[in-house]
Amino acid sequence: MKVAQIIFIVLDIIACIGLIVTVMLQESKSKGLGVLAGESGSDTFYGKSKGRSKEAVLRLLTSIFAGSFAVITMVLYLLTGRG
Repeated sequence: MKVAQIIFIVLDIIACIGLIVTVMLQESKSKGLGVLAGESGSDTFYGKSKGRSKEAVLRLLTSIFAGSFAVITMVLYLLTGRG
């Protein structure tokens, strides 16, 4: 195996694990079965700072990890000689 392939494999695994972790840390946008019990969310548009909230950071990190995972996987495919 070439050194470049090993480096890209390690980066791909790191991006994959980062993507899994950031997706798992995000809160669900649906209310689920709580709607049946009469629960309602108290979040309003003005109640949260949209730019610096935890959800915004997780969304940004998820996009970064997903993009890097896709690009690194394509580069790996080309490096292995199958492309």
